[in-house]
Amino acid sequence: MSEQELGNILAGIGPLDERATAEAARRLDELTKPPGSLGRLEAVAQQVAGIRGEALPELGRKAVVVMAADHGVCAEGVSAFPAEVTPQMVLNFLDGGAAVNVLSRQTGAEVVCVDIGVNAMLSHPLLRSHKVRWGTANMAEGPAMTREEAVEAIRTGIEIARGLADEGFGLLATGEMGIGNTTASSALLSVLTGEEPAAVTGRGTGIDDARLRHKQEVIRRAIAVNRPDPNDPLDVLAKVGGLEIAGLAGVILGAASRRIPVVIDGFISSAAALIAARLAPLSRDFMIASHLSEERGHARLLQELGLAPMLQLDMRLGEGTGAVLAFPLVEASLKLMREMATFGSAGVSQAAGETPAGA
Repeated sequence: MSEQELGNILAGIGPLDERATAEAARRLDELTKPPGSLGRLEAVAQQVAGIRGEALPELGRKAVVVMAADHGVCAEGVSAFPAEVTPQMVLNFLDGGAAVNVLSRQTGAEVVCVDIGVNAMLSHPLLRSHKVRWGTANMAEGPAMTREEAVEAIRTGIEIARGLADEGFGLLATGEMGIGNTTASSALLSVLTGEEPAAVTGRGTGIDDARLRHKQEVIRRAIAVNRPDPNDPLDVLAKVGGLEIAGLAGVILGAASRRIPVVIDGFISSAAALIAARLAPLSRDFMIASHLSEERGHARLLQELGLAPMLQLDMRLGEGTGAVLAFPLVEASLKLMREMATFGSAGVSQAAGETPAGA
C-alpha cells in the first residue's frame, strides 16, 4: 500500500451520525429512570449509535485482535523478560492459555492472534501470519523500521479489521504482545506530546529502579539518534515505534472505515490509538477506552486522546485483557437502551416539569 492509498482510506473515515446519536439520546431520556442516571453507559450507547448510524444498534460478534511483534531495542536490556518470551506467549494465546483467552471465553469474544513481526518462525492453524519483518531494529541505534514497513503494518491492521467486519464482527478490541513494547510506546508518547521520557516511561514488565532509569535513557538516546518529526506520525512510528503498534493503529483505522466501535486496551494499545488519531482525527470518535493502566504515561495518553476509561483495576498486563473486560459494559449500555421500558409504555409518572414521553 502506498501512502496515497492509505490517505484515501483515511479520507473515507467520516464523523458520527448526528441523527442516530440524537435519536439514541431521546430514547435514553424516555426510559424509566432519571435523565442521565446511567452515567457513562448512556454516553457509550449514544456513541455506538452514532458509529453505527442506528438509534438501536445490534453489534453481533466481538473479537480482540492481538498483534504480536518483537523489538530490537530489547538488546539494550530494557525489559525484565528476554525477547524469546514473545513467540512463547503467541503460542500460549493460540493454545488458549493466556489471560486474554480466559477473559474472552468468559465474555463470549474471539481471540484473533496476528504475527506481524515476531522474530521467530511460528506455525499454528489459528495463527494469522502477516509478518512485515522479523522484529524491529534497535531504535537506540537507528530507525526501528522503514517508513514503507510502517505503512505496510498499518495496511495489515486495516485489512484484518475489514475482514472481520465482513465476517460479521461488530465490536473489536485491541491487544498486543511484544517484549520491549512499553519502551516503544513511551518513546512515541514522548515525541508526539513533547513530554520528557522520565514522565511517561514506566516499569513495563516490572523492572527495578536502576533498569527504569536505564530504560528512560535508552529512549532519550533513541529520540536523539532518530530525530523523529512530531508533526509526521508515520515518521515517528517508523523511527521509534513497533510493528504491533502500527498494526493496531491499522485495526482502529480499518474499523472506523467500516463504522465499527473499537475498545482500546492499555498503554501500548493507546499509543497505537494516538497514532491512528494523528493520522485520521475522526477515528478518535470510534474508540472506547476500557481501563486506566498502572503503566506510567497511560493517563497522559488518554488525556491526549480525549478519552475517559470505563474501569480502573490497577492492571498492566496488556494482551487486550482490560478491553475484553469492558465488552459486557458496551453490550449492557445497548441492552438497557433497547430493553428498558419507557415512561409511556410502563405507565410510570415522570418527574414534575418533564415533558411526557411521546408528547
